[in-house]
Formats: sequence, structure tokens, C-alpha cells
Amino acid sequence: MVQAILGKYEHYIDDITITPSRGGVFEVTVGDILVFSKTELGRHATIEEVMDSVDEILGPIPDPEGS
Repeated sequence: MVQAILGKYEHYIDDITITPSRGGVFEVTVGDILVFSKTELGRHATIEEVMDSVDEILGPIPDPEGS
């Protein structure tokens, strides 16, 4: 998932932090906005769910290839 996020947003983000956890906790945040919480939803997110949620927060990202 991190590779997919970096592949799309690497030119638009200042940093990305991955924090290992215990107990099945899995959360994705953009800044201080919670994008996905396994604890709240009761399941893992798909890459598409996370990417769509990040797109909603950041807005349209231009295609670096210009297509």
C-alpha cells in the first residue's frame, strides 16, 4: 500500500510515516485527517479505498506523464 501511495503522490507529499503496531491496529491518516481505521470498520482497507479517500482529501493530482 505504501508503494502505491508513494507512486502516485511522491511529488505532492512532504513525508510518509509508517508506525508498526500491535493488536491488529491499522489506520491511515492524511495530515490529521483519519482516512481509514480498521478498528472502526472491523476490516482492512483495500488499496483502492485508501487511494480514493486520499484523492478526496488532496483533490485531483495531475498525471506526471501528462496524459
